[in-house]
This record gives sequence, structure tokens and C-alpha cells, in this order.
Amino acid sequence: MPPIQQVVFVVPPYVHVLDLTGPIQVFYEAVEYGASYQLRYCSFQNQVVSSAGLAIGPVQPFTEMTLQAGDLIFIPGIDMAYIRSAEFRAEHDFLAWLREQYRQGVSICSVCTGAFVVAQAGLLDGRKCTTHWKRVEELQTTYPRINTQQDRLFVQDGSIYTSAGITAGIDLALAILEEQQGPLFASKIARELVVYVRRGPQHSQKSIYLDYRNHMNVAVHQLQDWLIANLKTRATLETLAEVAGMSTRNLTRMFRKETGISIHDYTTLLRLELAHTLRHNPGMTMEAIAEQCGFQNARQLRRIWQKVESKNSTRSFHSTQFINV
Repeated sequence: MPPIQQVVFVVPPYVHVLDLTGPIQVFYEAVEYGASYQLRYCSFQNQVVSSAGLAIGPVQPFTEMTLQAGDLIFIPGIDMAYIRSAEFRAEHDFLAWLREQYRQGVSICSVCTGAFVVAQAGLLDGRKCTTHWKRVEELQTTYPRINTQQDRLFVQDGSIYTSAGITAGIDLALAILEEQQGPLFASKIARELVVYVRRGPQHSQKSIYLDYRNHMNVAVHQLQDWLIANLKTRATLETLAEVAGMSTRNLTRMFRKETGISIHDYTTLLRLELAHTLRHNPGMTMEAIAEQCGFQNARQLRRIWQKVESKNSTRSFHSTQFINV
């Protein structure tokens, strides 16, 4: 049996509480739904006081953490007064430990001003990254070797993830869940957290699996989950109405009211996203991809792909990949 993946949350002095607890709750709910994560906590101080004055502790020393390749370290945001202090810059042992974990294959994830910690460790040199919008310029000026991205919800560069402020840490954690556990699992966790949509139109990793879900209609959510899991099935409207437990007329009206698009358009976007993913599999032909995604044939897939791209109603798909196959 493979080892359980560890998710280690650093609890630094003057931590912004939501930066820490948001991602924690995401992975806690993932464990509740059966994912194999072990949540652990460490710090470079035994007793910690948050930026809002909340006392936290005792916290296990980072030196007692034993991590392996594939584990995750989350570094939440910290009050900037502490980050600018000589006390923070003197945490050489912790920064060296962070570099060593990265060299061993551990992924590093920061929320908000946690990016300053990763940058101070030298792990962002030459990399793209982001932070809270108020701190983007300061991060770039303080660490000129990095490539700070503005107006981004989060940025992944290799095995280092940096995210914008506060609740963006939840979006980052959900994105990692989607990457590791699949879109349906991530959407279930998002629903559990009452977080149904990824924000940030400039976010290059915007996910159709979490879009159109910022509503509270249980029946529509149930149908959206069913569609994600059954894209290969070309179901009739009557079948979909049965899944949702309402009449066809009411379902059509309610789905558009809650999501802003039709069932047909939503299903098409889901199918195109799956096609984009499967396209990276060199062993699959276009006909096989079309069948797996619920299209009638490869010709229909190419036609719809180009049509959606031309309307710019989803992220930029490279239709030429499908024309010359």
C-alpha cells in the first residue's frame, strides 16, 4: 500500500488565520470523503499568536517533520510587519529546511504573503508567482529575481504554488484536489464548503468543473455531479429530469436560472474540457476521444470545438490540434 500523502501546514508567528484554516478545511473535508491525506502542523516557534491576537499552541517543531516526495507544505500569510523584521530574516534553519524539503520532491504551496517566505528561501528565483494584490509590487521589488504575476488567483510553476490573498488559499487547495483526486471529487468538496465557483477571470487554470455552481439548488447540483460522471452517456432530457427529480420543463427553466446557461451548453463545455485532457494521451485517437466524451464522432468534436473557441465562451482551446490529427 502506498504511503499516505502528508499535508503539512506551517503555523508561523502572526499568521493570518483564514489563510491557514481555509486550506486546512479543504483537506479535512477531503479526508472525510475518503482521500488518503494526513494533516500535520509545525512551526519555528512553540507558541504562536496570530495577526488577530489568537493564541495557538503548542505546535510541533518543523525539525520533527519527516516528509517524502509528493507531500505538500502550505505556508499561510503572515503580518507584513513580522515579514519585514530582522527576526523573520534570521530564521535561517527553517528556510534551509524548506529548501531541503523542496529538493526532496515536496511541493511548496503559499497563500497570500506566505510567498515572501518562499521567496526568502530562494525558491522563487526565476519562477512565476503571485501574492495578495496589495503586496505584488513589494514582493517583486524585494526579490527582483522572481517573476511576479498580477491579477492571478494562483500560479503554479513546477511543484511550487503561490496564491493571492485570504480565500484564494481555498481555491488553490481545491485546484490541487482536482489535480490529484479528479474534478468530481473536488466539486463535492467545494459543495461541502459552500464554495461553488473559482473566482478570477485572469486565472489560467480556471475550471469548468467548479464554474456555474455558485448557487444553492440541491437538485441542480445533483444533476451537475451526474453530468460530470456520465459524459459518455448521451442522455435525453427526460432522463436528466429524472436524475434531478423534477419535470423537464421545470428543469430547463431552473437550470438556466441557477447557472446562467442551458443544460446543453453546460454539458458541451464539460465534454470539451474532458476532450482537452484526453488529447494529451498519445494512445487515444480522435474517434476514441469523441466517443469517451459523448460526441457522435470526431468530426462533431472538431466542429463544436472550433465554434466554442470562436465565441470565446471558454478558455482558449487550440483547435489546430484537432484539425491536423
